[in-house]
Amino acid sequence: MPYIMTLVSLFAVDSAIKYWIERLGAVSGFQERMLCRDVVLKRYHNRGAMMNIGEQKQHLVAMLSLIFSAFMTGIFAATLGMTGKRMLKTGLALILGGAYSNTYDRLRRKYVVDYVTFPRFGAIVFNLSDFGIIIGAMLLTISELSGGQD
Repeated sequence: MPYIMTLVSLFAVDSAIKYWIERLGAVSGFQERMLCRDVVLKRYHNRGAMMNIGEQKQHLVAMLSLIFSAFMTGIFAATLGMTGKRMLKTGLALILGGAYSNTYDRLRRKYVVDYVTFPRFGAIVFNLSDFGIIIGAMLLTISELSGGQD
């Protein structure tokens, strides 16, 4: 149950932030605000995958995202009945929470709402789902490299 709650919480919180960012942009024209020296809140519509790759093939990107999410859901469902494997299950929950949120955006809005950037490290704009996917992938890798012993 904690793994499903992780997945649902990531999806819900990221969706709420995306809604707030979109609403703020629609009402006040918000585009960008510096939160601190190295973090900028920025309203950005990603019409492709990472860094707008595939922007000209939005339908394909959305379908691949949906297929990936469905595939990972099957793996996640298969692991839930296993004893142990906490790191694997947590990693999958984070990946899926992020994948569901971004896939939902792609299907509903036709773009993914990104909203945080670190100017010192380049022009890439992220959202909470992206961090969930990155951290989940790292946990998955660590779990596999450790032989799934957790």
